[in-house]
Amino acid sequence: MESKDVLLKNELKRAGTFLFVGVAQFAIFLIVAEALFPNYSVSGNYISDLGAICHRPPAPENGCVFIQPTSNIFNSSIIVLGIFLLISAYFLFRSKVSRIIPIMAILSAIGSIGVGIFTEATGIVHGIFSLITFVSIGIFAIVAYRIQLSPMKYFSIISGAITLFALVLYINNIYLGLGMGGMERMIVYPVMVWSLAFSGHLMAIDRFKS
Repeated sequence: MESKDVLLKNELKRAGTFLFVGVAQFAIFLIVAEALFPNYSVSGNYISDLGAICHRPPAPENGCVFIQPTSNIFNSSIIVLGIFLLISAYFLFRSKVSRIIPIMAILSAIGSIGVGIFTEATGIVHGIFSLITFVSIGIFAIVAYRIQLSPMKYFSIISGAITLFALVLYINNIYLGLGMGGMERMIVYPVMVWSLAFSGHLMAIDRFKS
């Protein structure tokens, strides 16, 4: 019979596996969606413009357009990301880690799914889910330091802090010359890179000392 420690490590490995697949597919399809969007600018366009673009060209005045296949790709991918985050959170709960860690993963998942379902066309609702995603994923990275070894745990804290700091700048329309799209990516990219590293950290958990 496997020891309790081994069983808990197996739960962490499963959590890492689902987290990796969810984030990796989103990172790939984000690039695909950007490539298929006509004249897309990482500086001048929001990330969510890939799901539905409103009140900016090529959208009509006071309206929105869904550019295909970009919209379907982006919205489906971010919903899948949310689903896999939920599954990862389930295994984090089963691993008996501090409850704040899976709770932040769940909030990040809810935000991601909400962004995919409630596109820019829904206005304030979309904004609320985006904010939930940004805040919770930043906090997720910071609190997850508890289950990481050095030096990974320090990268975890730094990534989360950068995301939250960039969010504050973004909300206050301070873009540091990067444009609104560039600053939004400074919110997303640090934790996206961290998530891939963190998932690998968890998948290799059985190599760590008990």
